[in-house]
Amino acid sequence: MLHEVKFASSNGRDEVTGWIYVPACEPVGIFQLIHGFGEHSRRYFHMIVALMDAGYIVAANDHVGHGATAIANDTWGDWGDAGPHTMMEDEKLFHDVVCEKYPDLPYFMFGHSMGSMIARDFSAKYGDLLTAVIYCGTTGVFESTAEARKMADDLVKAGKAHESDPAITAQLFGWMFSRCPEGAKLGNEWICHDPWVQKDHAEDPFDAFTHPTHNISMRDFIDMMLCIEGPEWAEKVPTSLPILLIAGDQDPVGCFGEGVYQCANWLTNTGHDVTTQLWSGYRHEIHNYDDIKFDVEETIIEWLSLQA
Repeated sequence: MLHEVKFASSNGRDEVTGWIYVPACEPVGIFQLIHGFGEHSRRYFHMIVALMDAGYIVAANDHVGHGATAIANDTWGDWGDAGPHTMMEDEKLFHDVVCEKYPDLPYFMFGHSMGSMIARDFSAKYGDLLTAVIYCGTTGVFESTAEARKMADDLVKAGKAHESDPAITAQLFGWMFSRCPEGAKLGNEWICHDPWVQKDHAEDPFDAFTHPTHNISMRDFIDMMLCIEGPEWAEKVPTSLPILLIAGDQDPVGCFGEGVYQCANWLTNTGHDVTTQLWSGYRHEIHNYDDIKFDVEETIIEWLSLQA
């Protein structure tokens, strides 16, 4: 069974589109999936099906400025003016919609890339609502945020909040091709070695990655990263919340493994139960590699089964 749901965004402007995928069996729990920057939730369909087969209800929406939500509101790359917690608060609103339909089930959260940042922000404020959480393709201290943040802030102050300056994106992400011997022909090579995954990502009509993101939204994205850095963030996450970190060790978002372990250490040093697994030789989208995606899904499902 599939529910398509719509709810008002916390940005006070948009209506968010989401989906609740329900397996044809007694559910063992709910799995809220949070997608990353510039993409949409249907890029996780292989994982969604695997989780449904394991008995989980899967809930996933498209963020403001992204995918079906951007199309419905005509707001590609525009996340609104409510600040860096907008998407996190939207995930709380979506959580409430899902729980109203399906109450009293173990509740898990998974976020990939920017989605992991949203999940980490959620964990700090609403972690008591979760049974366990998975941060996939997450970061530690991200490179080049200070200069990119200043560029975005200067443009917003100059009255260009809802224009798009590609120099910010170049400053923030340009270094991420440093371990891509094929170069940056499509501009997304850092996500995966597989040229077919790159092609699918680049040509997806629901993918906002090729739509320019507004300057104020870029500033909010950077602030989203800054608010989940360090032990100060980790101390806000309930120590009772089990946490799984997964990534590829050639993922630039996680600073090629270093940032993932940095995040794990912040959490471990503040008393959290943390499990970390990296896949050697793989880039950002470990869930989209043909040769390891089944292993990634099995790792997630096996870990979830230990937490309920």
